Amino acid sequence: MPASRLHLVRHGEVHNPGRVLYGRLPDFHLSDDGRRMAQSAAEHVAGLGRDVEALRCSPLERTQESAAPFAERFHLEPVLDERVIEPTNVFEGTQMRRSLMNPLNWWHLRQPSVPSWGEPYVSVAERMRAAMDELWHTTEAGDAVIVSHQAPIWITHLSVAGLPLRHDPRTRRCALSSVTSFERVGDVWREVDYAEPAATGGAVDVGAV
Repeated sequence: MPASRLHLVRHGEVHNPGRVLYGRLPDFHLSDDGRRMAQSAAEHVAGLGRDVEALRCSPLERTQESAAPFAERFHLEPVLDERVIEPTNVFEGTQMRRSLMNPLNWWHLRQPSVPSWGEPYVSVAERMRAAMDELWHTTEAGDAVIVSHQAPIWITHLSVAGLPLRHDPRTRRCALSSVTSFERVGDVWREVDYAEPAATGGAVDVGAV
């Protein structure tokens, strides 16, 4: 039998004193608060009373660190999956507000529906769906967890709901260490739950793409 439920978990807060859009840059790790947030996410899933039998995460440091409480709680070895990584972004490594003040960068905003500043939303949706499909069918029983990033999780939400992928990144419902849960009936995914178990008041997270 395939898995019972699949949870997409966003990483916790990142230590980012330079307030840059970190994207896929290396060496961006969880803050102390971020580690507590990740722990809260794992405790929430454990509190559902469901067995978790598979764990995957993006290869970036912040997602591996956010997967660690799940690995400890459920005695699993996280598997790295490039398909659930953060999208590319031309503004990576910059302070977004400052970059947008430069008219030379406005060209990158010409097609927000794609988007023109990074990996197409369609590409993100397809790779996330492929990762989810594979994990669903290779997990023989119980639940599966994927620790990923805000943009891939939100784009998956839109795709599963049949909504346009174009959106304002500032409006995403995907808080730090949030848990978005899905089930699959036949070939059809459906979202069944969304939770924000971590206290995120006062968190600084300008790294979202």
